[in-house]
Amino acid sequence: MLTFCFSTLSIAQSDVVDVALSSKDHTSLVAAVKAADLVNTLKGEGPFTIFAPTNAAFDALPKGTLESLLKPESKSKLAAILTYHVIAGNFKAADVITAIKKGGGKFAIKTVNGGTLIASLKGKQVILTDANGGTSIITATDLKASNGVIHVIDSVVLPK
Repeated sequence: MLTFCFSTLSIAQSDVVDVALSSKDHTSLVAAVKAADLVNTLKGEGPFTIFAPTNAAFDALPKGTLESLLKPESKSKLAAILTYHVIAGNFKAADVITAIKKGGGKFAIKTVNGGTLIASLKGKQVILTDANGGTSIITATDLKASNGVIHVIDSVVLPK
């Protein structure tokens, strides 16, 4: 069972980066955001909706992938992957589920990097399907921040 430890100190007053920083389950994501030089962008006004992969999600990537992506020469590739996890706007879980139902079972989500994620329901779980057919389950929702909302996902979604 996954547990997510977020500091309860004024989370809604913290931006999306601060919320991720407060989670011991998102240290890989924070390292990646820093390496891609996206901290200042994600501390911006927003609003942002972030699909935040856990450390276990990054660990599930092929061996050496994260280490390779964190190198300075991979900065643009890493930024493209990370911005594929970001949506402009504030989409709470209820909004996503409503959009899936209105869309006949699917909701195409345009990401900040220009790619698309497809949200669908499998039972009561929201599933994200990336451009390569990979899937991720949203495991925690509606972590509020001053400039958006974070939903925790169990795998890294990848653009084409």
